[in-house]
Amino acid sequence: MAYLPQVKIPATYMRGGTSKGVFFRLQDLPERCQVPGAARDRLFMRVIGSPDPYSAQIDGMGGATSSTSKCVILSKSTQPDHDVDYLYGQVSIDKAFVDWSGNCGNLSTAAAAFAIHAGLVDPARIPESGTCVVRIWQANIQKTIIAHVPISNGQVQEIGDFELDGVTFPAAEIALEFLDPSDDGEEGGSMFPTGNLVDDLDVPGIGTFKATMITAGIPTIFVNAEDIGYQGTELREAINGDPAQLARFEQIRIAGALRMGLIKTAEEAATRQHTPKIAFVSPPKDYRTSSGKEVKAGEVDLLVRALSMGKLHHAMMGTCAVAIGTAAAIPGTLVNLAAGGGEREAVRFGHPSGTLRVGAQAKRVDGQWTVTKAVMSRSARILMEGWVRVPAESF
Repeated sequence: MAYLPQVKIPATYMRGGTSKGVFFRLQDLPERCQVPGAARDRLFMRVIGSPDPYSAQIDGMGGATSSTSKCVILSKSTQPDHDVDYLYGQVSIDKAFVDWSGNCGNLSTAAAAFAIHAGLVDPARIPESGTCVVRIWQANIQKTIIAHVPISNGQVQEIGDFELDGVTFPAAEIALEFLDPSDDGEEGGSMFPTGNLVDDLDVPGIGTFKATMITAGIPTIFVNAEDIGYQGTELREAINGDPAQLARFEQIRIAGALRMGLIKTAEEAATRQHTPKIAFVSPPKDYRTSSGKEVKAGEVDLLVRALSMGKLHHAMMGTCAVAIGTAAAIPGTLVNLAAGGGEREAVRFGHPSGTLRVGAQAKRVDGQWTVTKAVMSRSARILMEGWVRVPAESF
């Protein structure tokens, strides 16, 4: 049998925040993959090395975690007053699908840096030194992200002294503004799809839990750690090695997705793993991070642990951080109560790798809570650039 040779596709492998992904310019993709559809999905799965029944992604660029199983497409923006369109695909590790239902907040940082590197930003807008404001249209969720990228000698400055828990080495700081991050497409325009700040969420066969369900940043279901038998100080090993607990989290996530109107049947959740997220919160406590660093209760406002693609995240998803900051700014949510209640415009929360500060500006308009923007800092760095090779038969 004759086999076609591998196809070479220009690509860049980047870290953004606590995630990594393979970045493409839309124009560099094979023609059939420049439009949404099965060919593009098959290409991205083969690039990353999925589906892999061994859950190792050995034959691809993925790192066998939700944080490293990602692809990004950038193109000049089709939207007025924006520089680039940013489309993100979360590639399942062991199943044959790519989830396009949400954004990756961490890779939003890398998207801004890549846009400049790849020549997608008007050179007239890039200073010789200073800051380049990159206006991103996040195509998955139809939202605007403003990135403030440091520039040195006309190029993206990648090296710096900004430290981000969950990333080993320091880098240059990139500030992100997520404008109007709530999903105002829901009926009534509320970021709380159920109309409540806190609901009693009935999970068949599991129990009933207090839950805050919010659509800011990314659809997220927050529950109290103590209600599900946790302290809020847990690291990945305590949860990811327990299939029964992971199955329980998935049942809570499915029940929340149904209540939020994100799915119509429980079966749909199998092909919508990226959203909604599920997270559990608790008041501050002393704990030791995955790197061995001690975090004191007085250093944080609350503790948060979040699951992504069925596993506890090693740090915190950027979009979930937006949800945390937004929910914390609204008095009465479980996140706000875990942080001590009251009005606040920023919180520092503890996650498995350390701490993160996120700000949000929330207000009531005509009886509905709205958020104008959420702000946080990340960093990004090119790890490798050139071509990724993919068997032609795969797509």
